[in-house]
Amino acid sequence: MEKLKILIASSEVAPFAKTGGLADVCGSLPLALEELGVDVRVIMPKYATVKVQGDETTIGKNIKVYFVKNDYYFKRQELYGDKFGDYSDNLDRFAYFCREVLERCKHEGFEPNIIHCNDWHTALIPVYLNTMYRDDPFFLGTRSMLTIHNLAYQGLFPKEEYPKIGLGWEMFNIDNFEFYDKVNLMKAGIVYADAVSTVSPSYSKEILTKEFGCGLEGVLANRAEDLHGVLNGIDEVVWDPMIDKKIYKNYSLQTLAENLEDRFANKDALQKELKLKPDRSLPMIAMVSRLADQKGADLVAEIIDNLLNMKLQFVLLGTGDNKYHIIFDRIAKKYVFNTSINLRFDATLADKIYAACDMFLIPSRYEPCGLGQMIALRYGSIPVVRQTGGLKDTVKEYDAATGEGNGFTFVEYRSKELLGSVKRAVALYQDKDAWANLVRKAMSQDFSWKNSGAEYIKLYRAIIGKE
Repeated sequence: MEKLKILIASSEVAPFAKTGGLADVCGSLPLALEELGVDVRVIMPKYATVKVQGDETTIGKNIKVYFVKNDYYFKRQELYGDKFGDYSDNLDRFAYFCREVLERCKHEGFEPNIIHCNDWHTALIPVYLNTMYRDDPFFLGTRSMLTIHNLAYQGLFPKEEYPKIGLGWEMFNIDNFEFYDKVNLMKAGIVYADAVSTVSPSYSKEILTKEFGCGLEGVLANRAEDLHGVLNGIDEVVWDPMIDKKIYKNYSLQTLAENLEDRFANKDALQKELKLKPDRSLPMIAMVSRLADQKGADLVAEIIDNLLNMKLQFVLLGTGDNKYHIIFDRIAKKYVFNTSINLRFDATLADKIYAACDMFLIPSRYEPCGLGQMIALRYGSIPVVRQTGGLKDTVKEYDAATGEGNGFTFVEYRSKELLGSVKRAVALYQDKDAWANLVRKAMSQDFSWKNSGAEYIKLYRAIIGKE
């Protein structure tokens, strides 16, 4: 079988530039594809954060990473905007990037079978392939796939900016770019891509509904046959409690075979660092999250008094909407002895929390995939999540009678439901043997990119095989 040639185009790729999970995915997926025998390459803008000489480097064994250089557009402090909001020229910036992706393919002599685009920043690539590059023999065998990481972000711009895209006004209509008299890049990408994917099977179904479709449910319904859900993975080398240098004491499934002593050593040390009472009998519930309505911060705020009147400790790490900073700052002052509220970004503390806490809270309103629950499971922290998107695909309700399941879940987006799932988790924590077995089961789960990489390869081949 001929070797697949894949170009992954993204506005951010770890470790070069990152604002969220998109960068993690586009930094990890290529490594899995390379291991599975794919000729995979990556392309991204050369931001100020990219500390690489020249316009190319490698990751993995020999994956070329191309950088699109334009200091006027990309050499800025932030990727997409500053404290005043999004950069006013984002349409210019990413239209330029999309054209340069195609030109770079020609310059490098790399004829990809698939250009794998990610989110609105790269959504013009499928459009350009089917319009201004349609008759270019270089791209005769090239197809495109657009992965939606979060449909809430669509690349919306004023109608007046449409000419910057470089296409005729005849394409500014309801079947292409027009969306309530604005330009919608995500919409156009969905229309023109050979296939569309999302980052979990459940999310691919949810975005066909009015509740989660963000106004594009009709456009997606028209592409239903070409819409696929492939679950994200995590990099199991980066997220490995046995070699993680940020945590207090390394451990693995094997070292916890007899007892959870090495894991409890992390809890002891974190309690000490955060000035919490050193007490293993108190369950430690943690949340590492952006503080926003989407992430369920409102539900946590509603139950916080009930929660903190139980015998437990609550640890929060994250930043976000100012209203939640005010709420959680007040909570920190009210519950001095059993909370640690950390309103900041701190990657080292995040790892320590994963390794130390007993339960990990993700009560999201919606969650396309979510990596937090996978990392928590890898570190032996039991997730308490809402059944939505990727959370639904990765966390199943624990059944004491059968031992099935790997966490605690709730369905309705209500604080009462969240509190109920926390209470079930806290009750099980009192049964030391049952809890230890659940921790070991959690750590034995496989959320590596190996499985997801194989799914993507099947999808790539299916797209190439279509006429």
